[in-house]
Amino acid sequence: MSRNKLAALWEFSRPHTIIGTTLSVTALYLMAVAIRGNSESVLTSISASIGEWLGVAIACLCANVYIVGLNQLSDIEIDKINKPNLPLASGDFSPQQGFIIITVSLILGLVLSLIQGQFLLLTVISSLIIGTIYSMPPIRLKRFPFWASVCIFSVRGLIVNLGLFLHFNQTLNQSQEIPIKVWLLTVFVLIFTYVIAIFKDMPDIEGDRQFNVVTLSINWGQLAVFNLSRQILIGLYVITALISLTSLGLNNLVLVTSHIILGILLWWKSLTIDLAISQGDRTTITQFYQFIWKLFYIEYLIFPIASITSA
Repeated sequence: MSRNKLAALWEFSRPHTIIGTTLSVTALYLMAVAIRGNSESVLTSISASIGEWLGVAIACLCANVYIVGLNQLSDIEIDKINKPNLPLASGDFSPQQGFIIITVSLILGLVLSLIQGQFLLLTVISSLIIGTIYSMPPIRLKRFPFWASVCIFSVRGLIVNLGLFLHFNQTLNQSQEIPIKVWLLTVFVLIFTYVIAIFKDMPDIEGDRQFNVVTLSINWGQLAVFNLSRQILIGLYVITALISLTSLGLNNLVLVTSHIILGILLWWKSLTIDLAISQGDRTTITQFYQFIWKLFYIEYLIFPIASITSA
């Protein structure tokens, strides 16, 4: 495969989702490992079970490629307006090549999940089903703002966090109990991914309106969605910092300090966005959307660090 095709494959996989999936798998693995106790036993567990993490990561990444690839296959004409640089919209991949990629990803993800355990299999199958009905007719839930957001935050927020933790916890600790710290992470990510779900359509108003895809940004306007997103995230950081003062089996100092800093950073960054000036300029809004994804990534670093340093 040529360098150009490799670059196109990377873009086809939607790198920001690949990074998010990798971090979520890693974080939940480390949080399960941290239950073992002190730092010495944590390092021993990681050394002995790194293959378990790798198998799960590959299965989840395959599911990720299938979901985002299917979405692109169903949106080629829209993406020619909204995201013309994507491989299918630009012609770097033909629809047939895209179909082959997602088919191989689907089969590999299911096979790897099947041989690794029931919780992983249920996690992957649930994600694949939701990803399919999100993109494909006749259901195509992405047409409806409420159901589109439900699809995204149910997978990223509930299914991935709870399913993967149960898998790792059963494999490493022979337990099916979900501790309070995992519930806190799950609720945080659930709310955060709701914001991602409603914000993601802000740069794509032109193509969505032309193809009758109704989004909150079209119904309410970009400014209203932007303000709502900012308010939810600031409130989420404040509440999480306050909850972190209680006993959660986590390093309170890490949680409180990090969420206060990130909340302030988000507020400051949002003040630099003037939608009245950048109206029609997708670059500014897209950059802020990518910034929100970076904050999402950081959460999957904070929680395992807080888990391991409290062990």
